[in-house]
Amino acid sequence: MRRNDATLNAQLSRVISEMGHTDQLVVTDAGLPIPGEVERVDLAVRANLPRFLDVLDTVLEELAVEGAVISEEIKQHSPEMLEELTARLSARGVTATFVPHVDFKAATTGARAAVRSGEFTPYANVLLTAGVVY
Repeated sequence: MRRNDATLNAQLSRVISEMGHTDQLVVTDAGLPIPGEVERVDLAVRANLPRFLDVLDTVLEELAVEGAVISEEIKQHSPEMLEELTARLSARGVTATFVPHVDFKAATTGARAAVRSGEFTPYANVLLTAGVVY
């Protein structure tokens, strides 16, 4: 469910406005494979443009989130990114669940859409579960 109207990208704005309670949205780095049946909102322009955290911040401004899944491997490979990611989630009262990356990729098959950033930081991905605004 949508919080406000801060997104300029028409496709991303539409996807967020169509999200219902418990629908899932993936915010990804440039390398995560996106299943063919999942709608792709491709914002990547070049390496690290836009950054994962910028895309995530935009999504979190508009989408009520009640859950998040992150790949376990981020702890070892990208601890600084993990710190930024979990800070953003915890500021909204969301505690992430960690799963092996292979399980994370499998979980994305059920997502409503995937928003691809240009991020080149390993494992900069999160699967968000939509909450409600009331």
